[in-house]
Order: sequence, then structure tokens, then C-alpha cells
Amino acid sequence: MNELMTVVAAAKIYAFFTLIVIGFQLALTVGAPWGKLSMGGKFPGVYPKQMRIVAVFMGIFLALLALIVGIRAGWIYPEWVGISHQLIWLVIVINALGFLMNMITPSRWERIIWAPVTLIFLLCSVYIGWS
Repeated sequence: MNELMTVVAAAKIYAFFTLIVIGFQLALTVGAPWGKLSMGGKFPGVYPKQMRIVAVFMGIFLALLALIVGIRAGWIYPEWVGISHQLIWLVIVINALGFLMNMITPSRWERIIWAPVTLIFLLCSVYIGWS
């Protein structure tokens, strides 16, 4: 398997897990009682209205990060690859902070569920960034 194929595979893995997290955010938005699984468990149960709005924006933000990853990997929008060389490092920093936050959260469930996911995001984005 050549390097381009593995970079694209990493981008597809990143996209797959992003879709899962976006689905989770959308579920929170429409009233799923999963608040204990996010934001340090500060809002157990159904998110209050203002946090539902935050969940929508989080989903959009995650999609933008995945877009940058896909572009940098050469998987989508190859004409934008130039700008992705810089933006991928922002994605890496955001993923590193996300992983750190999920490791130190007071929510046991976030550590169990989201720390591994954010580690996958971090590893994929670092691999793609260095490629």
C-alpha cells in the first residue's frame, strides 16, 4: 500500500469517527438524554436550550475539521490542498487539546468513550500532517 493510500485511509477513518461524533451532537440537539457524556457531565440528561445550540455549532466545527483533514490528505477538493498545509496544524492542536480535555474530564464516561475517539482524531491528523 503506497503512502497516498494510507493517508487517504487515515482521512477516511477520521471522517468516519467525525460522523459518529456529529451524530452524537445532533442527538443532543434534538433532546437525547446524553448530557452526562459531554461537557464534563455538567448537564446530565437533556441539554438545556442554549447547550443544544452549542451542540449544533460543535457539529459544524467538527465537520470543518474533517474537511481540512480530507483536503490535506488529497481525498477531496485537491485544488485547496495549498491552504490545508497550514490549517492541518491547527487541526492537530485542536485534536491534541480535545484529547487532553477528554483525559482530564471529571466525567468517567467521557474518558471511556471520547478519549479514545479524540486519540484517533489526533493520531490520524498527525499522520496526515506529517505526510
